[in-house]
Amino acid sequence: MTAIATNFVFDPQIIRRFDINGPRYTSYPTADRFVETFGADASRHWLGQRGTGAERQPLSLYFHIPFCNTICYYCACNKIITKDHGRSAKYLKYLARELALQSSYLAPGDNVVEQLHWGGGTPTFLSHDEMRQLMAATRRHFRLIDDGEYSIEVDPRKVDQATVELLGELGFNRMSVGVQDFDERVQQAVNRIQSEAETFAVIDAARANGFKSISIDLIYGLPRQTVAGFNRTLDRVIAASPDRLSIYNYAHLPALFKPQRRILESDMPSADARLQILAMAIDKLTEAGYVFIGMDHFAKPDDELAIAQREGRLHRNFQGYSTHSDCDMMSFGISSISKVGPSYCQNVKTLDEYYDSLDKGELPVYRGIELDADDILRRSIIQSLMCHFELSMDVVEVAHGIDFRAYFAGELAALGEMVAGGLLLIEERRIVVLPPGRMLVRAISMVFDKHLRADRESKRYSKVI
Repeated sequence: MTAIATNFVFDPQIIRRFDINGPRYTSYPTADRFVETFGADASRHWLGQRGTGAERQPLSLYFHIPFCNTICYYCACNKIITKDHGRSAKYLKYLARELALQSSYLAPGDNVVEQLHWGGGTPTFLSHDEMRQLMAATRRHFRLIDDGEYSIEVDPRKVDQATVELLGELGFNRMSVGVQDFDERVQQAVNRIQSEAETFAVIDAARANGFKSISIDLIYGLPRQTVAGFNRTLDRVIAASPDRLSIYNYAHLPALFKPQRRILESDMPSADARLQILAMAIDKLTEAGYVFIGMDHFAKPDDELAIAQREGRLHRNFQGYSTHSDCDMMSFGISSISKVGPSYCQNVKTLDEYYDSLDKGELPVYRGIELDADDILRRSIIQSLMCHFELSMDVVEVAHGIDFRAYFAGELAALGEMVAGGLLLIEERRIVVLPPGRMLVRAISMVFDKHLRADRESKRYSKVI
């Protein structure tokens, strides 16, 4: 067993034993539990309810920009491959319609935004004029506070210094930079050729334009990836000193995602090689001073994410870990998912469906779910485990009016194997995820997921590690 950091332990034997397929818990219940009987009327109802409670939740906005110039074979996002900006111009007109429609259902004055995120696809596919147009439409309907968190996902291959300057002018102050791997053989295998020079030029430009936090996204388990090659990538990334790093586990699911069928099975690293790559990456990041936040996220100790975790404010949503406590999220564009009050809803997935709904003056919602008391209870437990690695039974009992040990007798018994395996402790009034269990917190959380079917090894979920 190798101690990697004070807050967790990487143990390959434990990981092999408990590494199962499971959700990432960006929501609970997970999106595959949403139902089509929850539609536009239900979504409109909960938007209107935001202003009726004793205390409004903070508000976050998400925009899905689905367009990409080229296809990355590993990608599982909802995307549209095109070089035609006529398509994005039309899409922005309909985003403006959805902005007007959703905001019209809010109570007067309920338009103050603390967080905003553009994701994709490739948000930087948009031209400068299109970026200005979307931000202007947003500000017509919402008031973005001066010190809010406004972030964007960036493909360095499509961004120059002038674009970064514009993003700063528009109000963006956080940036997520896609890298995946600098190894040229890996880049060729996944059809994403990206130089170090263009990547670091974007990061330097972001810092010069006052961006407060820069995150780099990497992926392990890609075709042709090796320990030595990924080690060289990490050396270059650590030298760039990003505030945050995400090292995602590549989920090879070609039956679900057609672009992945272009990846040769013979190029895929073995399960042992993947673990070796991950172990090496963890060693290097912790030696460089990064703190393990959870799952696949690392941050510098003085980054907002690490501070939020230490202060108990860390939260998890559809963008991953968030520095704010629980907030409502209004989302716009195809396939985007909103969370408002005790509800989730997801937009239609195709442009034709999206345009058709908005032409009729209807919200483009095709499925969702209204949480019952049990869902809200279990969501709070999974949030606590995923974000803070511990759970107070007393806090849960006071908040939800239950006897924890009686209510979750079956779950506590089911955790027995993980207790015996050294993943967690079940104390009299607390559950504590131990350092060897922190990388497996998804597997631990799954025990509390009532919606999870018996076939939890289903191929629709990725491996925990």
